[in-house]
Amino acid sequence: MSLSRRQVAAAAVSSIPLAFATTGTAQAGGRHHPRTLYIAGDSTAAQKYSDAAPETGWGMALPFFLRNGLRVANHAVNGRSSRSFVDEGRLDAVLGAIRPGDFLLIQFAHNDEKDEDPAHYTEPWTTYQDYLRRYVAGARARGARPVLATPVERRRFDAEGNAVPSHGEYPAAMRALARQEGVALLDVQVLSLALWQRLGAEGTKAYFNWTATEQDNTHFNPPGAIAVARLVARELLRGRVLAHRDVRRLEEEIPGSWISWPAPATA
Repeated sequence: MSLSRRQVAAAAVSSIPLAFATTGTAQAGGRHHPRTLYIAGDSTAAQKYSDAAPETGWGMALPFFLRNGLRVANHAVNGRSSRSFVDEGRLDAVLGAIRPGDFLLIQFAHNDEKDEDPAHYTEPWTTYQDYLRRYVAGARARGARPVLATPVERRRFDAEGNAVPSHGEYPAAMRALARQEGVALLDVQVLSLALWQRLGAEGTKAYFNWTATEQDNTHFNPPGAIAVARLVARELLRGRVLAHRDVRRLEEEIPGSWISWPAPATA
């Protein structure tokens, strides 16, 4: 049975958990509400549940680095592209909840690259940018600040041990769009590639979802999710999206035991 866009939007609002970093308020139309950082993205950022542990999205770890009235509403979902997230009504759900003073952090590309799948594929310099503009315009129309994040890199190394980029033209297309639209850019692709290079082909296995039964070079375990969330938080500060008072623990060790996986939602 297929669902209407309205049903999908309603389900997205009601079912996606909010991870609270701290409490605080921002004023909008005479009313106060907690400032919220919304994440629109794919499985690398998404909330994971106990049936997927130890797989961990970096959005699950981001609240460890935020404070002073910031909470995280993680709407990232496995398998989504900038196109399918819109077509399923998920962007509408976010825009229905977002308020002036909030942030919309947008990270897509992993599934936009699936050129054999028309429901997900976007072309970097045309439809990918077109869809990203919808997120940017939607956030701005509601008084929220859009933030673009280039896609976090996969674990890929060549025969000489060099970390290899995997996202083709998508990061460059996002960078160009950020300049054109005057949008803050978190260059997670460059930073994560440099981190994987420093850790090396063997060292990175401790950051990705490598288990006794799985060798996953795309998704993270708790240390990997924490490491990427730290990159995101540092970029939010560097780009002056957030102030020093908004972040914490940027240089502190965060134990993987802080990550928890809730039970899967039941119908």
